Amino acid sequence: MRIAADRLLGLALIGLAAFIAVQSLQLEVPFSYEPVGPKAFPLGLAALLAGLALVLVFKPGEDGHWPHPALALRLLVVLGLLLAYALLFTRLGFVPASFLVVATLARLFDASWPKALLTGALMATGSYFLFTEALGIALPSGTWLADVI
Repeated sequence: MRIAADRLLGLALIGLAAFIAVQSLQLEVPFSYEPVGPKAFPLGLAALLAGLALVLVFKPGEDGHWPHPALALRLLVVLGLLLAYALLFTRLGFVPASFLVVATLARLFDASWPKALLTGALMATGSYFLFTEALGIALPSGTWLADVI
């Protein structure tokens, strides 16, 4: 049963890789970029995804076991947290959204409240300064303060 599931997943991922490649080839760039340009990154990811998906199709894994229901529930909560993070990222801003998600993840995996809050604060502020100062990437500050002020 697992072998068939691996092969079906591999075929679905090949379809996703083809979709990504077609979409990236349709990117219209109004001016010249450096030699690589904005099309190369999604095309490279699509090629990597297709190559790894071919491994699933031609060499599926051995039959495995489903995780314990408690672990499966935790994994679903993690998926929900990541979805909430993606939805709230621009509204709340990078630092508050990251703090909430990291602290909640830490609590989910049995950290005490003080450790979870400290981890959330350090990860949110540390990654903010890493992105903004070291890498020069602008991050959203959130629109929730605009409603308050």
